[in-house]
Amino acid sequence: MPRMKRIFGATLTAALYWAGAAPAMAADFELPALNSPPSSEHHPGKMVWADLVTPDLAAAEKFYGTLFGWTFQSMHLGSADYAVAMLDGRPMGGILQKAVPLGTHQQPAWLTFLAASDLDAVKRSALAHGAKVLSNDRSYPMRGQQCILSDPEGAVFALLASTSGDPPDNLPAVGEWIWTSLHAKDAGAEAAFYQNLFDYDVFEAPSEDGQTHLILSRDNYARVSANDFAQGSARRHSHWLNFVRVQSAADTAAKVIALGGRVLVEPREDRHGGMLAVVADPAGAPFGLMEWSDSDPKEEPK
Repeated sequence: MPRMKRIFGATLTAALYWAGAAPAMAADFELPALNSPPSSEHHPGKMVWADLVTPDLAAAEKFYGTLFGWTFQSMHLGSADYAVAMLDGRPMGGILQKAVPLGTHQQPAWLTFLAASDLDAVKRSALAHGAKVLSNDRSYPMRGQQCILSDPEGAVFALLASTSGDPPDNLPAVGEWIWTSLHAKDAGAEAAFYQNLFDYDVFEAPSEDGQTHLILSRDNYARVSANDFAQGSARRHSHWLNFVRVQSAADTAAKVIALGGRVLVEPREDRHGGMLAVVADPAGAPFGLMEWSDSDPKEEPK
């Protein structure tokens, strides 16, 4: 079990889904730097990027562009089609077109990238504690080094050692990623695994559902959460779920439906008083919506 501290408040709840397969991108893509100009900031264990694997790149660009105001820079290399999502000139993530093989149950999904100052050391620790390598190290001139792993419960995630530093710990703007949440069979065991990788502080959040909800923090800043599956859930595949900051979770969820997506978890109040929801894009990739007040810090819980 992880070394835990107790706090008040509830952590995130979310719909459950199978994360599916991770992308296999070509090694010579010219991916953008995380920071321009570069910085010396490094925040191990922070979510710094997300890639969507989807069968229809054009449809995904239309959906997310309309929903969040993202624009896209397309890249083509051989048979691979990839686009970088931008918001006000800042790179937000990527979308990779990849057909779903017939007869499989793989679902389009967003892949979560966690910052690692020393990728080789973190990967060695992950493998020593039960992780598996899905995609070996790849280096990109402007981006840095990254690899894709699955944790002991099979949740897929990526490590990224950025050569331009990690994004600063500022409150994300509306339309940017604001949070990522791990949903697992055993949140305590999973939190202990990631604590070994990133030396998180782990805080236990009281809950009314009898399940374990944990917040993982580092450098006095809440980074991610780990949560037991909801009781009675039919889905038992551990996975990461990423949240985008929005002005109104209810209004954005309604817009998702109008654009051909689905609402998986209806808008509900979060522990900070704002609302959150979990939705899926038209291809079925789940993601979260979260309101956040400018006056509400995301510092480590006390």
